[in-house]
Amino acid sequence: MLDSLFSPITINKRQLKNRCIVPAMVMNLCEEDGSCTERFAAYHEAKAKGGFAMIITEDFAITNVAGKGHQYIGGLWKDEHIPGFKEYTDRLHKWGALSIVQLHHPGRQIGVIDKDTPWAPSAIPCPFSPDMMPHEMTVAEIKLVVKQFGQAAARAKAAGFDGCELHGAHGYLIEEFMSPYSNKRTDEYGGDLCNRMRFALEIIHEVREQTGPDFIIGYKLSSDEWVSGGLTIEDTKAYVPFLEEAGVDYFGVSVGVYRSGDQIIPSMYTDHGWIANNAKEVKSVASVPVYAIGRINDTRVANAIIKSGKADMVAMGRQSIADPETPNKAKAGCFTDIRTCVGCLHGCDANVNLEKSGTCELNPIIGHESEAEYQTVMTDSPKNVLVIGAGPAGLEAAIGAAKRGHHVTVYDKDRWAGGKYRLASVPPCKGELGAFIVWQMHELKKLNVPVILNTPVTKELVDSVKPDVVIAATGTTPVVPKKIPGYDKDIVVLGTDVLSGKANTGHNVVVIGGGHAGAETANHIASYMKNVTIVELQEDIAMDEVDTPRNGLLADLKKNGVRICTSTAVQEIKDHSVVVSGKVNEEIECDTVVISIGHTPNTALADELKNAGYDVRIIGDAVSVGLVGPAVRAGYLTARQI
Repeated sequence: MLDSLFSPITINKRQLKNRCIVPAMVMNLCEEDGSCTERFAAYHEAKAKGGFAMIITEDFAITNVAGKGHQYIGGLWKDEHIPGFKEYTDRLHKWGALSIVQLHHPGRQIGVIDKDTPWAPSAIPCPFSPDMMPHEMTVAEIKLVVKQFGQAAARAKAAGFDGCELHGAHGYLIEEFMSPYSNKRTDEYGGDLCNRMRFALEIIHEVREQTGPDFIIGYKLSSDEWVSGGLTIEDTKAYVPFLEEAGVDYFGVSVGVYRSGDQIIPSMYTDHGWIANNAKEVKSVASVPVYAIGRINDTRVANAIIKSGKADMVAMGRQSIADPETPNKAKAGCFTDIRTCVGCLHGCDANVNLEKSGTCELNPIIGHESEAEYQTVMTDSPKNVLVIGAGPAGLEAAIGAAKRGHHVTVYDKDRWAGGKYRLASVPPCKGELGAFIVWQMHELKKLNVPVILNTPVTKELVDSVKPDVVIAATGTTPVVPKKIPGYDKDIVVLGTDVLSGKANTGHNVVVIGGGHAGAETANHIASYMKNVTIVELQEDIAMDEVDTPRNGLLADLKKNGVRICTSTAVQEIKDHSVVVSGKVNEEIECDTVVISIGHTPNTALADELKNAGYDVRIIGDAVSVGLVGPAVRAGYLTARQI
């Protein structure tokens, strides 16, 4: 079924066992001085063990002077880095995976995450840090950086890496020289394409000189920068043959620069495998292997991309975080066992941008693979565990407790599992969120854990079950704005009831609350061709959402014609209208008012059970209302503490 994906391929005399690769993704798991850590090695080793054929590290710094893209990335700017990464590459090779290091210089885009004066081909600031004017590199400095790339590659070879990937994408230094968008030089490194590609060609030649003929040299490129005056796919097709002739052994095809950053790490608002057509264009002018990238989270989609000839390999980056065992499970035909990335970007992207370690909202062990508290150890004293609540936290706790040998039963008052997270999957472009609940339920089925739905839990029910431990994942209760006159009128409904189908809306709808939940509820209603107005007290909407999916949501709201009233308060709800004041002073006519202003933890039952002497562990939103990641992690860890 997946013959194309699981066929071998050769890159510069090295054979990959399949076409599944892990692209470079910053996770901030190294030391601040660029040294390897156990967390970094264990995180990547899990992917090698899981069947990925080639693993590319995050972008490694070649210098610590205006050259680090993030605070806790790896580095190869000094010989002291070699021993730690030699142990790392040995661990990957043990599982038959090739180990590639991505070598990187951030150029002018360092200003987004560092205060060093950026180096760049021209004194043009990054649009994201317009006040930080880059230093225009002299020819001597260009030669220095070329040499630093070569020295870093030599250290990589000494550390056991099978090759390096030059980061020539996403608006970093190599691409800055290549692109007329950022390179306005008038010397031999600027002007026409031949001059603009000179920097990249010199780096390739230097790396080859330092490492020899058998060391793999890859090149990651942005096939289209998606900015006015930037590189286009036709420009890319023009320079690729020259890079190949210089010694590049494979190409990785991406898109975008920081200005068009939503395309670099796409969210659920982006189609799967959407860059594959660009990979096909690059492949048409290259004779070396080409990999495609871009929200490919299904091995069947990956297989189709390769089978159709669009690419030779497929990078499954975020999917490798959600489930490092994706290739092995797919090869065995166990597709329902695969935990699928949903494109939320809350753990992997948002945390890294805050200079924290990357995580995964759905896979709590990421970044903690070798830590004792995250291991699943069979218990010597099985207990009867009652889980109240079949949301992500409760289901994760049930999975973990059952895997440890406890006797687990799950109850939930609703007809369907998933809790508030299931409702979050209802709005446009959010349907994939539901895949996580499907996966959790599948895991519980394999573990023979009963999930009893449509059954409210009371103390009497708990008394009849006689559990040793109660895990209370009882979720939240929607906030009702009782201070607003008319809050209890017939036209008022809760946003959760709209998403669950319990409440219908008229044609003209006012949504009170413009957090990301309220905004997505408004988008859901508007997708049915209804007139929707969001009223939000803050200066903007959906500010509690990560930038990339937020941008997708805002674009969708605009497309669906949703009116947005920010810095505006609701003064009164009438029978057929809402009176607002602030930035907007108006009486808005409507048929329905939807309340979506937040939730509060629901702990009443847990408190009652605690008072009755039960061993109660409260987790998830019942402790603190937030994102799904901390709730899932709480469920995971709680199960391992019983």
